[in-house]
Amino acid sequence: MSEFVRMLSYHFMQRALLVGVLVSLCAALLGVSLVLKRYSMIGDGLSHVGFGALAIASALHLAPLAVAVPVVIVAAVLLLRLSESKRIKGDAAIAIISSSALAIGVISVSVTTGMNTEVSSYMFGSILSLSRTDTVLSVILSAAVLALFIAFYPRLFAVTFDETFSKATGTKTEIYNTLLAVLTAITVVLGMRMMGALLISSLIIFPALSAMRVCRSFRSVVITAAAVSISCFLIGAVASYFLETPTGASIVAANLLAFAAFSLAGRKH
Repeated sequence: MSEFVRMLSYHFMQRALLVGVLVSLCAALLGVSLVLKRYSMIGDGLSHVGFGALAIASALHLAPLAVAVPVVIVAAVLLLRLSESKRIKGDAAIAIISSSALAIGVISVSVTTGMNTEVSSYMFGSILSLSRTDTVLSVILSAAVLALFIAFYPRLFAVTFDETFSKATGTKTEIYNTLLAVLTAITVVLGMRMMGALLISSLIIFPALSAMRVCRSFRSVVITAAAVSISCFLIGAVASYFLETPTGASIVAANLLAFAAFSLAGRKH
């Protein structure tokens, strides 16, 4: 218990837990819609774009989040447009944008600062990477994502389950699909600082899939996914502190165990 209290006394842990809980909540809520719409890999694609943007910002000595957020939002909208095009399928669009952004980021870093510790943290995540300014901006953006999701929950629900019927009833599905992509882009960028570009998509996919093993209604899946995501983040973050393991990998491992447990419970049920 004394070690646990000592852990909470560190400012970097306080910042990481605050931002991590908010980002995990956002990722879980958005992940349900993304998985049901078969857009689950959009998080992986945007994380690569985020890495490229963060790498360029680091090379030019600019504020990382201030550069990455607008760049990834533009990429999300472009990715959505490409996936809706008949010429390029969704998975091909993700592969084109993600690999291109990753290559640009690596080249930018290699010809300027080199693969330093900061750039490595963008790729694999680091619980120490959150500054006070990043924390304030992350809290504000996470609150905005949650507020918009709650405000447009009925429309997002309709677009998720039956986009054709929603369009026939007069719902502007393009606007809500774009909103979903933009909110996902913001969440991915915020989560990359701790999870890294290679692992951030797990926050979107795992909680939603775990909840779907045992729940049947959209609302119950959303609530369960949020609870699972926050719980797994806290368990993984605390475990990484005491076991001295990478934070992102520990959180993914916690989500993997939760998915296995929910799958077993779903089969028995």
